[in-house]
Amino acid sequence: MGLIITLIVIGLLLLIAEMIVIPGFGIAGILGLASIIGAIVLAFTQFGTITGFIVLFGALVVCGILIYFVLRSKTWRKITLKKSIEDKATKSPSEQGITVGMEGVSLTRLNPTGNGRFGDITVEVRSAQELIPPKTPIKVVYIEGLSIFVSRIEIN
Repeated sequence: MGLIITLIVIGLLLLIAEMIVIPGFGIAGILGLASIIGAIVLAFTQFGTITGFIVLFGALVVCGILIYFVLRSKTWRKITLKKSIEDKATKSPSEQGITVGMEGVSLTRLNPTGNGRFGDITVEVRSAQELIPPKTPIKVVYIEGLSIFVSRIEIN
């Protein structure tokens, strides 16, 4: 019975180390789970079904209590994000003031993607048909999701 208790304690310590010290789910977590499962299997094979279920239930209860206290500890609070992030990674073209028909200039080569400037707004644009060299007048043809498609303005 001492080996079973030792395996459960080692498994719990490895799982705690995995949750607090070692980032991700790696070798320590796998070894911790294997140790706990090994202890339960050992209890079933050496002491029978009733003792096996007692060890299984006990291991689940101890794991649950331990996880509860680990999540409530000050160490866990130090590594959690406290601020909420409100900004988006990319604003939609309508939020930036880009509409179909706007005219601007390509800042980089559109091959097919590059940067374009519309007034004082610089955005990533895509060529609708052809490669467009830098400093070429462009016009917004259509907008699809976050992508702005442009074409060259022909100067006659």
